[in-house]
Amino acid sequence: MPKYIFLTGGVMSGLGKGLTTAAIAKLLQLAGYSVTCAKIDPYLNVDAGTMNPIIHGEVFVTDDGGETDMDLGTYERFLDQNLTTEHNITTGQIYLSVIQKERQGEFLGKCVQIIPNVTDEIKRRIRRLANATRSKILVVECGGTVGDIEGLPFLEAFRQMRMEEGSQNTLFVHVTLAPMLETVREQKTKPTQHSVQELRRIGIQPDIIVVRTENPLTQSSKEKISLFTSVDVQSVVSNPDCDSVYSVPEILAKQGILTVITKKMKLPRRDLKWGSWSRTARAYSNLKDQVTVAMVGKYVSLADSYVSVNHALAHAGAMIGAKGEVDWVDAEGFERRASALNVLKKYDGILVPQGFGRRGGEGKILAANFAREHGIPYLGLCFGFQLAAVSFARFVCGLRNANSTEIDPATPYPIIDLLPEQRAVKEIGATMRLGGHEIKISPNTLAYKLYGKNLIRERHRHRYELNQQFRSLMEEKGMVFSAFSDEGRRTEILEIPNHPFYMATQYHPEFVSRPGNPEPVYLAFVTAALAGRKGLAVPILTS
Repeated sequence: MPKYIFLTGGVMSGLGKGLTTAAIAKLLQLAGYSVTCAKIDPYLNVDAGTMNPIIHGEVFVTDDGGETDMDLGTYERFLDQNLTTEHNITTGQIYLSVIQKERQGEFLGKCVQIIPNVTDEIKRRIRRLANATRSKILVVECGGTVGDIEGLPFLEAFRQMRMEEGSQNTLFVHVTLAPMLETVREQKTKPTQHSVQELRRIGIQPDIIVVRTENPLTQSSKEKISLFTSVDVQSVVSNPDCDSVYSVPEILAKQGILTVITKKMKLPRRDLKWGSWSRTARAYSNLKDQVTVAMVGKYVSLADSYVSVNHALAHAGAMIGAKGEVDWVDAEGFERRASALNVLKKYDGILVPQGFGRRGGEGKILAANFAREHGIPYLGLCFGFQLAAVSFARFVCGLRNANSTEIDPATPYPIIDLLPEQRAVKEIGATMRLGGHEIKISPNTLAYKLYGKNLIRERHRHRYELNQQFRSLMEEKGMVFSAFSDEGRRTEILEIPNHPFYMATQYHPEFVSRPGNPEPVYLAFVTAALAGRKGLAVPILTS
């Protein structure tokens, strides 16, 4: 019988529930239990695919083509598991399923209600995922905070599962905040007390409280929280700020959280076997070198818009002992004033990430050309691949008004055009080319040198692609297209020889990067950036 750990949050959003979820799951995995994670998002959207990255953060794409919450990326990086669409449950999915069943007459004329019909569907999906993955333990994170009206049906479903599965098979972990006021330099426990009170009004008594703090929670604060929340003091766990997210499992382990979990859930006691994880986590501390990367985009006001890119850069940097400093550069600034491009000279590398739409497009094209002309290592991702191709067509091939039809539908040189199968698509959600696809890499290319094999699998999220009509002209001018998919119909990688490093991918390599095992393209990019910073030859080009 599967066991379930439910994580809820209080006080405020952005406390790191996803990270706590992943850290707990990682400890269970290191102790030898089969475990996986699920994320519940109470919004009415069916999935994250249509949501603005500035508001919601990155859309994480699973190998099976799901457009999911970015917390699934955290779970994948910690557990080194490929999750699925089923690991992300939303209110939209639940209501859509219930309404479809009602329309099909499955409720036999009964009045359809939140309880039991909606809560039954929530429980069914949670149990189905646990059984489908054959996990001994399913760790379920509920998005939002206690008291949000959208989350109430999910919390009620959790409460019912405690009744149905029993206390040995369910565990409630509540993540809260103990702020420290600068004026008195004292950790305040009242927000945690009120958050737990709200949770208890719903019918859930937490078994463990994980408290986010600036500094480790004091013993007196732990005792006060224990007293006012009816949680034993050993189950009040401090989660202070730290240098690397990958250190969190060890921080929690030192406070005995795994012992508390195994005791409360009657799990066989097992010792933690850290293996390579401790070494991997420590690789992010005391880095001797540094590289600075300009990330040229339009979602620059929220770092979470590119969270997987940031982690992939960190994975690569840690591998070579370099801390990656990322500056988010607004592409629109280059459109207003061409001289603004000179700011890019101070960076060791230029990265143009994913994106959609016309806004900022011209600035990204100019940035891609600036990197080519000035020999600055360049990495383009999805949209960054497409606009690098447009840039090359304009400034090398002489196609002055070349563009993507996404930016300029009337361009005389549509270097990037809509995928043929997209022309009849009317709806927006879940209609792009999504998920994992096999990619064949051509021999005698930099891409082949990086991957060391001719077949890889990477994840996609796009509607537009390179127009094959312009491929031969660009190749004549020195562009190398080094990887293809779908029997050669789709171009996946471009590279420019005789450049310190200039590569772009139609796919999203950041989605498969892992701590201790960085994605090859990212590793090559950061390596080239560090070599340029030190004035050395790029190892990947000379070895």
